Amino acid sequence: MNGRVQLAQIEPTLGNLEANLATHLAEVDAAVKARADLVVFPELSLSGYFLKDQTAEVALTLEAPPIKKLVERSKEISIAVGFAERARDGRIYNSIAFLEKGKVLAVHRKVHLVHYGMFDEGRDFAAGEAFEVVESRLGRFGILICEDMWHLPASWLHFLAGVDAILVPSSSPGRGVTEEEPRLRSTQVWNTLQDALALFFQTWIVYVNRVGSEDGVCFSGGSRVVDPFGREAARIDGIETGRASAVLTSEALERARISTPLRRDEKPWIILRALAPYGAESGG
Repeated sequence: MNGRVQLAQIEPTLGNLEANLATHLAEVDAAVKARADLVVFPELSLSGYFLKDQTAEVALTLEAPPIKKLVERSKEISIAVGFAERARDGRIYNSIAFLEKGKVLAVHRKVHLVHYGMFDEGRDFAAGEAFEVVESRLGRFGILICEDMWHLPASWLHFLAGVDAILVPSSSPGRGVTEEEPRLRSTQVWNTLQDALALFFQTWIVYVNRVGSEDGVCFSGGSRVVDPFGREAARIDGIETGRASAVLTSEALERARISTPLRRDEKPWIILRALAPYGAESGG
C-alpha cells in the first residue's frame, strides 16, 4: 500500500443529518485539496452519538441521499464514514461505510457494543457479526469501531489476514483530568493501546475520534496515526476540530515484518483447538 490518509476530527451535531453532511462534504473538499487518497471520519459521524430516541429517525439505508452524495464524491477520494445503518431486515447498526470509486466497497457493523458506564448501545443498535477485510485500491484495510479495538481477537483476526492498516473510527469521551498530566488519562490509555497493537500486529493504525459534547459528555479527540513499529506518525492535539495526515507505505510494513516475522511464526490452529470447547456457546 502507498497512500495519504487524512483524519477528519469533527464535531457532529446530534441528529442533524443535513448539517453533518455539509461538514463531511467540506472535509472531503479539504482532503482532496490536500491530495489525500483516503479521508476517515469518526464513529457515527453523520448522526452524532447519543441518539437514543432519534436512532430510528436518522438511520440510513445505503441508498439514502446522504450516503449517495458521499458515494458520488468517492470517485475523487476514498471515504470511511460513520452512520446509523438501517439494514434490509429493519435492524439498525452502528456502521462504517468504506466508499471508493463511486460505490459502497464495504460496510463494517460494530461487533462489540458498549454496555457499561454511561453507554447502553445495545438499546439502540444490533451487533455486527464479522471482521472482514476491505480490498481497496490503496491496500487491504481492517475496520474496528471504537470498543471493537478493546477486544484483542478483533485485531488479531486482521493480523492473520495480513491487512496493511486498521482504521478505528471512535466516539470516545475524555476522562481523567489531572494537573500532573499534560493529556487526559483516557487519551493516554488509547495511545498505549494503539501503539501496542500496531507493534504486536505489525500494521498501520489510523484512529479518528470526534470532539464536542452531547448529553453532558465531552469527546476527547486525540486522533492519530501509528506506524507498524508502534511509532506515532501523525496526531491532532487538543479537543478541538482539526485535520492531520500521514502517508502509509508498504515499505514500513515490509521492514517491520521482515525484522520480526511474527505472522510467519503464528500458530492459529493451536488457538482453534483450545477454543473447541466454547464452539457451541453464543452470546454470553
